[in-house]
Amino acid sequence: MEFGVAVATSTESWKVVKRAEELGFTDAWFYDTQLLNPDVFVGMALAAKHTSRVGLGTGVLVPANRIAPVAANALASINKLAPGRVRFGVGTGFTARRTMGQRAMKLKDLKRYVEDVRGLLAGETIDWFSEGEWHPIRFLNPDLGLINIADQIPLHVSAFGDKSRQLTAELGAGWLNFGTDDAIPSLKAMQSCWQSSGRNSEDLHSTLFSLGCVLQDGEPATSERAMAQAGPAVAVGYHALIEGFRQEVIEKIFTPERAVQIERYRKIYEAYEPANARYLELHRGHLMFNRPEEIPFITGDLLLGSTFTGTKDVLVERLRRLESAGYQQFTVQIVEGQETQSKTGLTCSPQCDWGARDHPAQLSLTPGP
Repeated sequence: MEFGVAVATSTESWKVVKRAEELGFTDAWFYDTQLLNPDVFVGMALAAKHTSRVGLGTGVLVPANRIAPVAANALASINKLAPGRVRFGVGTGFTARRTMGQRAMKLKDLKRYVEDVRGLLAGETIDWFSEGEWHPIRFLNPDLGLINIADQIPLHVSAFGDKSRQLTAELGAGWLNFGTDDAIPSLKAMQSCWQSSGRNSEDLHSTLFSLGCVLQDGEPATSERAMAQAGPAVAVGYHALIEGFRQEVIEKIFTPERAVQIERYRKIYEAYEPANARYLELHRGHLMFNRPEEIPFITGDLLLGSTFTGTKDVLVERLRRLESAGYQQFTVQIVEGQETQSKTGLTCSPQCDWGARDHPAQLSLTPGP
């Protein structure tokens, strides 16, 4: 199994990525949320200049937020700095769209966007639709070597539903997912889509993103350290539920105790102002930090069940289950400000048994100094 790191992009993200490369991590993924973080390609460019081997991926671009020629140019520019190390991650949008009060975009638009970006990166002249008209476009002087479209940039699609998984298979793309052990059934569904598209299941590259914390022996899941490292993932779960489901639906799919907890969170959400733009407060700190009013809702049970939080032995076993199920890569998000807070972890070097050894300078769920 490969190991990657993900970051909520900042101008300091390159330090985490550099450390991850030193420890044998294969990939680094950069979140692209314009209203929360610095620009994704600024973060990737800095990482490209400070590393030499680790893959650098967008995790993920949202087509509605960045037109195809601009995205293709940015990818090709990073590919000039880090030849052959760039990954084109793309999706219909959650955080980046929700922070602007928008829902996910349509799959047909995602497909056209991917085809446009891929065509430009292949050096083709494409028909690009903009402002109600079709325009033939291409890179006009790639021969000058200012950008790099010679080295391939693999495609990875964030896909959670049946139709988006099917599109991922049709495109022959790598698959990006988010979750914990509960993501094994969705991998089986993705594998089924892959095979139904006439593809060899061994060619599917699947990546699972998560947050978490390696607990010391006797350390509670709600310790200050664990809350800071894993808590933002629990909060995001509330964000998705509040905006995605009415309370009567939640009461049908969750236990009474959990439904009451979600309803309490909804009361806080409904007090946000302005009433027609509550998303402005709801998504503040999304996957970055815990807002004070959210902390009571981040319980030990949710941390243990919906993030990769646990002692080393427990986490090793959970990772082995993911590997046995067929996940090729496990990617953990490093929460900014928590980079030096963990003193125990899992060795990730490809040269050793990641589940059985210690290492003096480890990056497991947070990197060392």
